[in-house]
Amino acid sequence: MELRHLRYFAAVAAHGSFNRAAGALHLTQPALSRQVKDLEDELGVRLLARGKNAVTLTDAGELFYEDARDLLARADQAVQRLRGESRNEVLRVGYAPSATAGIMSGALEKLQAAAPRVRIELADLSSREMNEQARDGLLDLLITPDAALADLPGFQWTELRRIMPVLVMPKSHPLAKLKKIAPSRLRDVPLIGLGRENYPDYVRMVRALLKPFGITPRFVALINDGVSTLFPALEANHAVAVLGDGVASLMPRTLVVRPFEPALPEISVKLGMPEIRASPHAATFARLLRDEVLSREAIPRGQIEKVAVR
Repeated sequence: MELRHLRYFAAVAAHGSFNRAAGALHLTQPALSRQVKDLEDELGVRLLARGKNAVTLTDAGELFYEDARDLLARADQAVQRLRGESRNEVLRVGYAPSATAGIMSGALEKLQAAAPRVRIELADLSSREMNEQARDGLLDLLITPDAALADLPGFQWTELRRIMPVLVMPKSHPLAKLKKIAPSRLRDVPLIGLGRENYPDYVRMVRALLKPFGITPRFVALINDGVSTLFPALEANHAVAVLGDGVASLMPRTLVVRPFEPALPEISVKLGMPEIRASPHAATFARLLRDEVLSREAIPRGQIEKVAVR
């Protein structure tokens, strides 16, 4: 058994696919399959259950996967010490939690399996903070729904996903009795939003979303500290907020989320990377995030909404 066998097996386990793992390892699929089969033959157990569309770990594979990851991490650390490398490589990611809900954890696990020596630093940042840190060269990857950041000089942008605007409110709010909300119902309804200082694009975006329905949003408070502070403000003011559907996994159980009918235009979530000296790990992580989005899109949206609507 050689370390490469462990790396090949760990990559297949993390990606759940021989094809995707082969792409990440720059191998052909048949060659990768043979190497993993050689490992199984040497161990005398099946590590992977091969299906038509996916590969899953057997019970033995689950146990071996944990040990393989530990061994690979220790081997990488030994090489680094030998070379005098006192620090691991670092991938610095600035992100908006509501834009990455449902996809971040899976992508992180796969990156750590494929590149265990990389330390990932995640920073939950406002639009302003993301802008400032990116300009200072402190971020390798940006994940944001803020359209204004797409004009950030020195960065190249691609679309990661689209999220649906939804209405968030306390369970006791009159609109919470409805399964879907007509945008016209927001006329004269008190709204809580994200403040211009840290989220300069938010108010403009909500106004643009509601304008086709003849609605001018009536904001009674704008919160600069992010959605974690916005949530209690909704209850205190008995108000509502227009946010992306990813907040459903972040908010307390005292709040509910409702989709709009007719639906408001989707919000584009963008990935940004420096045009010069971009981190190769940022490109890998961006690809893994897109894979997670594609996997999530394979689930009927109705099933996702059942989880989101409480």
